[in-house]
Amino acid sequence: MIFLLVYAKVFFGVNDFMDEQNTQLQQEEDEISLIDLFAVLLHYKKMIIIISVLAAVFSVIFAIISIVMAPEKSPMPNVYTPKAEMLIKENSSSNGLSSMLSSSGLGSLASLAGVSVGGGGSSNTSLATYLISSDALLDAVTDEFKLIEKFKIEKSVRASSRKMLKEVLKATSDTETGVFTVSFTDIDPIFAQSVVNYVVDWMSEKFDELGLDNNKIQKENLERNIKSSYNEILSIEQEIKKLGASVGYAGNAWNIPSITTGSAKLQLELEAQKQVYTQLKTQYELLKVQMQSETPVFQILARPEIPDLKSGPSRGKMCIIVTFAAFFMSVFLAFALNAWKNIKNDPEAVEKLQLNAKKSKETEESK
Repeated sequence: MIFLLVYAKVFFGVNDFMDEQNTQLQQEEDEISLIDLFAVLLHYKKMIIIISVLAAVFSVIFAIISIVMAPEKSPMPNVYTPKAEMLIKENSSSNGLSSMLSSSGLGSLASLAGVSVGGGGSSNTSLATYLISSDALLDAVTDEFKLIEKFKIEKSVRASSRKMLKEVLKATSDTETGVFTVSFTDIDPIFAQSVVNYVVDWMSEKFDELGLDNNKIQKENLERNIKSSYNEILSIEQEIKKLGASVGYAGNAWNIPSITTGSAKLQLELEAQKQVYTQLKTQYELLKVQMQSETPVFQILARPEIPDLKSGPSRGKMCIIVTFAAFFMSVFLAFALNAWKNIKNDPEAVEKLQLNAKKSKETEESK
């Protein structure tokens, strides 16, 4: 029994000693590997510094040249991005029944029954986003500003012009405020402003054509009817005047009863048209008051201004990125050169490489 205890103590003591030795050896190997890494960097420090400095100098010179050169010929010209802001009002997407079902918590049952509860319908903001990237708008901009000739597009002119416009014509929407922003980026700030103005006007006309603003449509109809009624009143008054003049020059007593009857009819039509005109004018004024208290579906908040500050490119950031990229590439190159040097100095490694190369060659020949 005593012997077993002594043996166990000695055995486990030896194991603990071996674990400590292995731990120390592993730490020494880690320290040696870190020292080797730093030794490699120190050995190739000149190469790393030279490559990093050259990359920094080259990027700075490139940035200066891009500023000095004309925008049309510069490899990295200044670009400007004017913006226009519009307020797009969303229409109610749910009717009375769906609202009642939603508020009562029966929306899921209603959807199973095939009744739409709303919330999934299309919105005016989604429509505006679609219109910005639609072929109709892109082609209209291309034709208005003659972009095919301006940018000398020769192959697939429509597809190429649309692709080019999609890259520089952008639209964003704020779901909280409902503000819809359209921007266009170009080296010419005046040209960019003109494009944004045209896009805003085109979208406003398209919203009117689609009839999304009921108040605006009703106002236009009332204006047409008021004008038509007013013209009708003027026409009847002219006929009454002509009839009165004919009475003065008639000289035939037999025509007086018919003239009197015609005059009475015209007077009745005139009174009826005046009543119609009064009602239409009243509706028109009431609608104007209502429209002043409501927000239109499509409202232009801010027209684009000619920007005096560039929106890009960030040349300072470009110089920093190029310098850091060159530094990391030079570090990688230093380790690659060191590894190649070690392989060349190791006969076994060279022999293995030659053997592998021979096997791969034989495999290719056999195929």
